[in-house]
Amino acid sequence: MPETPQRSLAALIFNGFETLDLFGPLEMFGTLEDRFAITLVAETAGSVVSRHGQSVVPDATFSDDERYDMLLIPGGRGTPIENARPLVDGWLAEQSATAELVLSVCTGSGLLARNGLLDGHRATTNKMAFDWVAGFGPNVEWVPKARWVEDGKFFTSSGVSAGMDMALAVIERTVDRTAAERVAKITEYDWHDDADWDPFSKLL
Repeated sequence: MPETPQRSLAALIFNGFETLDLFGPLEMFGTLEDRFAITLVAETAGSVVSRHGQSVVPDATFSDDERYDMLLIPGGRGTPIENARPLVDGWLAEQSATAELVLSVCTGSGLLARNGLLDGHRATTNKMAFDWVAGFGPNVEWVPKARWVEDGKFFTSSGVSAGMDMALAVIERTVDRTAAERVAKITEYDWHDDADWDPFSKLL
C-alpha cells in the first residue's frame, strides 16, 4: 500500500488552452503515477485544439458525472471567461464543491473568479493579463506579486511556467518535500520553491 492515497486529478481542457499551462503541471504529477491518476476532461468527447494547434482527445466528459479529488484549470487565449458557459460553469462549481484541492494556472484563475469560487480568497494570475483577470473577481484578494498563491483548497499560479512550480508545491503538501524534490530532479527542473519569487510582477 502507498504511504499516501492515490488522488484522482481532473484537468479541464478547452479549445485554445495554453499547452504548458496544462502539460507542465501534468508532467510533475504524472511522474508520481502511484500518487496521482490523471484524467483530461472536456465538455464533449471531440478533439480539443490547443492554442498552438495540437489536437488532444479527452479521457472523459462532463456527462460522465465523475467526482475528482483535485482539479487543474489551465489558462490560455481560449479560457472561457468572458461569457457564461452553463455546462462548463456548472461542472466547475460541482467539482470544486467536493474536491480536496483546486488548482489554476495563468488565466485559469479568471474562470474560477467569474464563478465566485475565489470570493474571499487570495489568488494570482498571469501578470501580463492581471488587470483583465482581476476584473472578473471583484471579491477576490488579488496578489500582484506571487509565483503562486495557496489559500485553503485553492492554489493559483502566475503565467505558464509558474504552474510547474505550483504543482511541485502541491506535491509537497499532498505527499512530502522529498517527493517534490525528487520530481524536480527527475524532470531536470529548477524548482522555484518560494511562492513570493516573482520577477515578472514588474510587467504590471
